Formats: sequence, structure tokens, C-alpha cells
Amino acid sequence: MARAEAISREQTPGGADPGHRIGELCALLEGYLEPKQVQIVQEAYRFGASAHEGQQRLSGEPYITHPVAVAKVLAEMRLDYQSIVSAILHDVIEDTPSSKEQIAQDFGSEVAELVDGVSKLTQIHFESKAEAQAANFRKMVLAMAKDIRVILIKLADRLHNMRTIFVMPPHKRRRIARETLEIYAPIANRLGINHVRIELEDLSFAALYPMRFRVIKSQVRKARKNQRELVGKVKEALEERLREAALPAVVDGREKHLYSIYNKMRNQGGEPKGFHAIFDVYGFRIVTEDVDACYRGLGVMHGLYKPVPGCFKDYIAIPKSNGYQSLHTTLWGPQGVQIEVQIRTGEMDRVAEMGVAAHWMYKTGEAAPNTAQTRAREWVKDLLEMQKNAGNPIEFIENVKIDLFPDEVYVFTPRGEIMELPRGATLVDFAYAVHSDIGDTCLAAKVDKRLVPLRTQLQTGQTVDIITAPGARPNPAWLDFVVTAKARSAIRHSLKNLRKEEADNLGRRLLDQALQSVNRSLDNLSDEAVEQGVSALGAESLDELLENVGLGKTMPWLAARHLAGLVDEGGGAEAGEREPLTIKGTEGAVVTFARCCNPIPGDSIVGFASAGRGVVVHLQDCNNLHEYRKHPEKWLDVQWEKEIDREFSVPIRVDVVNQRGVLAEVAATISETEGNIMNVSVDEREGMIVTINLVISIRSRQHLARIIRRLRVLNAVLRINRVKG
Repeated sequence: MARAEAISREQTPGGADPGHRIGELCALLEGYLEPKQVQIVQEAYRFGASAHEGQQRLSGEPYITHPVAVAKVLAEMRLDYQSIVSAILHDVIEDTPSSKEQIAQDFGSEVAELVDGVSKLTQIHFESKAEAQAANFRKMVLAMAKDIRVILIKLADRLHNMRTIFVMPPHKRRRIARETLEIYAPIANRLGINHVRIELEDLSFAALYPMRFRVIKSQVRKARKNQRELVGKVKEALEERLREAALPAVVDGREKHLYSIYNKMRNQGGEPKGFHAIFDVYGFRIVTEDVDACYRGLGVMHGLYKPVPGCFKDYIAIPKSNGYQSLHTTLWGPQGVQIEVQIRTGEMDRVAEMGVAAHWMYKTGEAAPNTAQTRAREWVKDLLEMQKNAGNPIEFIENVKIDLFPDEVYVFTPRGEIMELPRGATLVDFAYAVHSDIGDTCLAAKVDKRLVPLRTQLQTGQTVDIITAPGARPNPAWLDFVVTAKARSAIRHSLKNLRKEEADNLGRRLLDQALQSVNRSLDNLSDEAVEQGVSALGAESLDELLENVGLGKTMPWLAARHLAGLVDEGGGAEAGEREPLTIKGTEGAVVTFARCCNPIPGDSIVGFASAGRGVVVHLQDCNNLHEYRKHPEKWLDVQWEKEIDREFSVPIRVDVVNQRGVLAEVAATISETEGNIMNVSVDEREGMIVTINLVISIRSRQHLARIIRRLRVLNAVLRINRVKG
């Protein structure tokens, strides 16, 4: 203690005297660190105090008191000395002239990387505060992937900021508290650091809803006095029964924290609940010697009080996503009150409270499977994958928010492996959880050996089998129902790459055909000509130019003339000189068929280059084409491939006599001619005549003509029209 007392008498360079705080910190550290390591912490304190000299917090305290308080939070978790040093220095890069290189020189590269990982991106200009916050969070995640201690330091930093938040203006308090509830408290939960999560939630609750916080706190204080006698009796009964069963265990009462009570009052079971409906549930924790004793203790509890049906959960066999393990059961206690009991081992109890921090606090050799550390590594790996797939920092942070909800379902693969997904997850979420390639090529799925739609939500205990096909591709409609951030970001990434690939292929075809009209081809152009042409068109590379042509941003004839060196004012390839583009129907999202006229193979068609959409194909007699007459340079000659192996949707209108079974007769006729009804609606026109509006799937104009001929011979059919606008 002599060293701690000595340093407590030091004066900081700023003239204030927060020395007692570093003294308390060193007293904590001396309980588990070597003297040499404590000395390095003292040196870091002197460095930080000098760097922050003259700086103050809003409370008026010297700024150095904040880093020391952050370090103390980590010391209470018994983190290693590098984490403590990094906590003391965590703001020096951001707020002082000190550099990362200087920290590395004085305290080592490991500390420098930790400090840099926590520091914000202060040198880059952002369009908005939200974008800056999102970019800073993404930077922190990348640093966290290298060293999980980065997030532990950040959580301790946020915890102390929340403890002192009430000196800030109300609008800033609310913004920071909301961010804490949406991101940092869920991260603490995901990492299993329960005591930090609880304090962050309660402090945020007090800052966001001060009146509600005070009311619930007052009610809890009153209820606690009334419960004291009953809780004591139940605890004695539990301890007595465990002694009779020769099961050594420690029994503790477990109290709900205020934010948890507020949440359950607000939305438990989908309906608001009164305070007493929540607080009249008594909680106890039983800590035993080993896993076998946990299950034996469960039997003892069920022998003492009757269990509430459907309220048993085995998180030992199937741990939570943050590595939490325990047996949960709810019992009917004396006087009809409900008792919630958690039963776990000492090691499980430490992991339940400290999560990943237990790795430093209680080093027990190699980490066992399903521990908080293993789960944390898996989660960070998923975060990295999301970060790579996200288009921008804001999209990434929104994906992370989606992924931070802890409610889980547990399903099985066909081999019997357990997969853990958030509640509401669908079969597509499951496919991407297995592997991104499985998700991208997902075609169908079976649940308990029965084929079901991909949007089906999963339930605990189901066995899921994903059916894939090499040519299958992600469907944009999946984004409407997936719930996991990993699936959402992977789908967006795949669709983005798919669209780029389709645009490149179409752009190459369009450009080659345009070059043929000037007796050139991409293959026989010189590198110099390509480079000059690409530069003149404002693209950075030939690939970018091809993509722009495919997406309709650059006209193919204009690109061809630049590449061929034939540019002149107003010049362009004559329509008669251009080879028509062949439409195969497999070009993907870069060739779309106009919904105003619904062209099908066999129709006379024309193409129009639309910026960002690629080529839009219309009927030559489409009523909407007059809007495009002012832009002849964007017209493209197109023609159908002779053999097209895909189906097209076309709307038809059928006027029929309103009689029994007429709709079934029309549907049966379409089915017999190998058509498929995609949509149907009925409009009443006059008296006995009704109009059936159908969208049918057909292969070609000839196929449609055959269906119409068959429908016309039906006695009830009066008139048939194909809808073209």
C-alpha cells in the first residue's frame, strides 16, 4: 500500500488534486498485478496528467479524473495492466497533441493499438453527426476484431460518462442515453458483462425518463420492505432442502433492476403490466459445485415447490449467444407467489457476471467450448463480415443494432448440430447463418422434412434442411422478411455484385455491337486508344465504362466513337448501321421489361437506355413511348433471341357471363394449355357480365395466342383482350 499512498500525495500538473483517485486505483491493482506493472500504470498516469494539463470536464474537475475512473472500472474486472494503461491514455490521441507513435515508444505497440482503437476519427470531415458516429463505431469494431479489450475499454469509458452525464444539457443527455441503450448496453449483454449492462441501462433510463425512473425506484423501495420477511422464509426453505439433499450450495436473493422492471411493465406478453404484477415475482440464485449438482438441485427445487408449466429453460445444455449458462425454473412458492430460481456453478456465475472479462479475472487454462470468449470471437467475426458487406458506415451500424437483440430460438441442422438465431428468424436467415454461400444459392428449404416457404419463421426444436442449386441467386424480396444483420448485409452485397456483373456483361455486348458499326471491336483496340477513350468519358477504367454503358449512364454509340477516336460534334452511329441487341431474358436486373406494355417474345420491341436501370424494353406501339421521342440518342435497336427458356408475365382481360363455375372453367383451360395464373381479380360490369383480370405466365406470343384461342371457344367467354397499357 505504500506505493499507492505515495502517489495519492502527488499533485497533477494542472494544479488540482485528484491524486486520491490514482491512489485508489493503485490499491486495487496491487491486489492482483506485479509491482513492476503497477509502476508502469503510475507512469501512464503522469503522462496522461501532463498531456491533459489545463483541460477540465463540464463538472469542473481536472480531465485526468475521467481516464483514471475508466481505469478503475477495468481494475474492478481485474483486467491486465496493458488495458489499465490504455484506459488512462484513451483520450490523449484524440484530445491532446500526443501521437500514437509516442505512446508506442513509451508504453509499447500493444497499448498504442488499444488507445488508437478507442480514439475517434477526428481528422476526417463527415456530412453529418450520425455519419461520424457510425464511422467511429466501424473503426472501433475493426480494432475490436484484433483485440477484444478495445470494446471493454470503450464500455468502461461509456459507463463513467453515464455516471457523470447529469452535468450535461438535457438534449445531450437524451441523445447519449438513447445511443447507450441502443448500442453499448446490448454490446455489454452480448459480451456477457452483466453488471456493466445493468448499470448502463439504469443510468440511461434515469437520463431518458427521469420521472418514470423516480416513480419506479420509489415503488421498489416500498415493495422491498414488505417482501423482506417472505424472502427470508423462502431462502431458509431452499437452504434447508439443499442441506437435506447433501448438496453444498450458496443461495442468494436476486433483485430485478429498474430498467428491466420498466420494460416488463411496458410490453411483457404484448400488453402493459402493473408494477405489482412484475415485482411480485421473487428471484433466487443457487450456486453449486458442478454441473451434476445443478441438475440434482433442480430436482430438489421441484420437490420443494411445484414448477410452473412451460417455465423451465436449460441454458447449460444450450448456452445463450453470450456464453451464459444456467438452469432457469419458475415455482409456485408459499402464499401463491411465483419464485424464479437460477441454478449454476461458480464458474458459470463468474461468466454470467463478467462475460469475456472473466478470461482475465479467472484464468483457468484453455477456454472450454461455449464460453463467453468463444461466443464473443464468433460474434466479432460476424461483425467483420457485415462491415465488409455494408455500403457505408450508417448501414453498418443499423445492421449491428438489428443484430444486438438477445431473444433466441434454437434449431437443428440435418446432422443434429444446434444453430442459434434471433426470435423471428426465417429460413433465409438460417441459410446465411450456416454460410454465406449457402444463403446465396438457397433455392428451397424443409422444416422437419416438410417443404415450406423461405419466409417461414423458425421455432425452437425444429430441424432445418436447406436445398441449394449452383445457379440460384439471392432474391431482392428476401430483404422484406430477413431479421438477422448478417443475412441482410450479405444479400445486399450479393445483389450489388450481381448487378455489377450483369451490367458489365450487358455493357460489353452493347459496346461491341456499337463498335461493329464503325468496323472496330474491343479486342482490336489498342491500350492507348482504350485509355484515352475511357478518360474522355470520365471513367477510371474500362470496367467502370462497361458498367456505365450497361446501366444506361453512357450511350454505347458515344462510348464506341470515343474509343475508336471518331468523336465529332453531334456525331453518332446511324440507326441503320447498328446491329440490334439480342434480348435473351437472362440479363438480370439491367434489362427490364416495361410494365406499361408487358412485352413478350415474338412482339416487336424497342429498347430505351435509362440511367441507373440499364435497358428498358417496350413494345414498338407502346402508348408511353411518345415521352421518349425527345431523346433519340437513348433508343436502342433490340430483338428477341430465337429460343428463350424463361416465362413472362402478361395481363389479359376476359369478359364472361356471370354463371356458376365460370372462373374455375377459365382457370382450368389456362392450366391445360400450360399457362400459370399469377394474379386474378374480378370486376362487375353490368348485369350478368363480369370482367376477369388475369396475369398469366407464358413462354411466348405464340403460347399466349394458343391460350386465347382455347378460351374463346368457351360458351361463357364473350371477349378477350391482352392489356398493353
